[in-house]
Amino acid sequence: MTDAYARAGVNIDAGNLAVQRYREVTADWRHPEQLGSLGGFNGLFRLPGDPARALVGSTDGVGTKILIAAALQRYDTVGADLVNHCVNDILVTGAEPLFFLDYLAVGKLEPQIAAHIVSGVHRACRENACALLGGETAEMPGVYRADHFDLAGTIVGLVTLAEMPDPNDVQPGDAIVGLPAVGLHTNGYTLARAVIAETEYGAPFGEGTYGDALLAPHPSYLAAVRAMRSVARVKSMAHITGGGLLDNVPRTLPEHVTAVFESARWDEPRIMTELVKRSELGFEERYRTFNMGVGYTLILGIADVAAALAAVPGARVVGFIQPRADGEPRVIVRPRRP
Repeated sequence: MTDAYARAGVNIDAGNLAVQRYREVTADWRHPEQLGSLGGFNGLFRLPGDPARALVGSTDGVGTKILIAAALQRYDTVGADLVNHCVNDILVTGAEPLFFLDYLAVGKLEPQIAAHIVSGVHRACRENACALLGGETAEMPGVYRADHFDLAGTIVGLVTLAEMPDPNDVQPGDAIVGLPAVGLHTNGYTLARAVIAETEYGAPFGEGTYGDALLAPHPSYLAAVRAMRSVARVKSMAHITGGGLLDNVPRTLPEHVTAVFESARWDEPRIMTELVKRSELGFEERYRTFNMGVGYTLILGIADVAAALAAVPGARVVGFIQPRADGEPRVIVRPRRP
């Protein structure tokens, strides 16, 4: 099977092209306090009255993971997935979360189910010390089936501009440290659902079931990043979401370098191995579809590596930075040796 994700219904190239079009149609005006450009993990807005700090905002969803949650009638985890995903998206700037708002759309409102979903949002907000200000619940029959729902959210955080990681400081010889992924997190579910039937969700898999593996939580990396930055200078960070290592890491690199990942340096979640096998994904395609076991990356100088790893058990050096030749990819993943 080639281009398996597109065959399942998701076209990553179309998504990237859409972002380029967004940049084009918004290029004629921007607010004077807006920092950065469209298409990153987040957006920054200079804090009124305090030019040294900025608000950092991001909006995202949980994707078709919600269909698996609905099929298994397990509603209290996807809300936490949503919050943690958004926390990680603003974390790449070093931002601390301030507040969150959720959006729940349903075909038929079942108050108890809605409460279970929002309980997960509340739990993750509490764990990340992020205020849940409120949100919106919309009942939209005709748009959604009675037993289906969609979930999205917006987060706002705060960062001191002088303390933000600066990707321009990344140089050849730097190390790439990875924080482990526990599963698909919130990406790749359209393909997963195409190759693992709903009738299999209750079947044994690993220490649980296929459903357990597919609903494994999307962790927040806030505590780990805080710990690492307290002992090491982190130059750049990336949250590995849709597009995998190949599309997310380049957002955090200067043009003159290439990030080289050595896949033998980390463990691949069993569910990833199963999905790659069933989907017959090629080597490059799998690293553009799934996180493949690396949920978050940090780039730092070699001298800081030992202290960083000691501060965060489970973190590993997963690659390095090398000079980039003309025409060379921004990211290279080296396969495990047979």
